Amino acid sequence: MSHSAQRTVVVAIDGPAGAGKSTIAKALARTLQLQYLDTGAMFRAVTSVALSTGIDVNDDCAVGLIAEQLILEMSNGSVIANGVDVTADIRSAHVTNAVSTVAANSLVRSVMRDRQRTWSEVNNGGVVEGRDIGTVVFPDAILKVYLTATPQVRAERRVAEGGGDIDEIEKSIAERDLKDSTRSDSPLRESKDSVVVDTSHRSIKEIVSIIVALVAERLT
Repeated sequence: MSHSAQRTVVVAIDGPAGAGKSTIAKALARTLQLQYLDTGAMFRAVTSVALSTGIDVNDDCAVGLIAEQLILEMSNGSVIANGVDVTADIRSAHVTNAVSTVAANSLVRSVMRDRQRTWSEVNNGGVVEGRDIGTVVFPDAILKVYLTATPQVRAERRVAEGGGDIDEIEKSIAERDLKDSTRSDSPLRESKDSVVVDTSHRSIKEIVSIIVALVAERLT
C-alpha cells in the first residue's frame, strides 16, 4: 500500500494479553508496508533493567528514573536495553509477573508515551500495539482496533508459546487484565471509536485482511 509522505498513518492495536496483538500487528505492518512498534516490549525492557539491578518495581521514583535514562534500541525483533540484549529476558516469567506494576507507574508511562510519539514522527506513523494506544498515545490514529479473545483461548495460546499449566495461565491472565484495566493511569479499555475484533476463532490472515480493508476505507 502506498501512502503519501505527508500523511502520518498510525494504526493502533490494543487489547489484553494473548489476544494476538503482536502476531497480527507484525503481519499487518508487513502488509501495509509500515513500521511496527511493540510498546509492551518497552515496558518489559524497563522491568528487566529494574529487576537486573535489584530495584524494587514498587519504587515509583527509582523505576521512573530507569525509564528516563534507558537507552533502548528495538529493531528486527531484538530489544537492547543499555547495551544489553534483553530480547529473551523480557519474555521470562519474572518480567511477566512484574510488568503490570511497572506499566502502572505514571512516570514510566509518561516517558514511554513521549518515546512512542517520537517514534511515530520519525517513522511517519506505523502499526503500534499496546494497551492504551488508541485511547491515550494516539487518539487521532487513522484506525483503532481492539483485539480480544476468550480467556481460555488466550491461555491456550500462551501454553502453545511457552508451555505451562492452562488453568494457572488463565488465572494469571485474568489477574493481569484486572491490573491493566483498573490502573489509574491509562487503563486498558476500548476507545469509543475502536473496532472490536474477536480473534478467538479466526485465522491471522482473515483478521489482517479485515483490518487492511478498514485502513483502506479510512484512507480514501
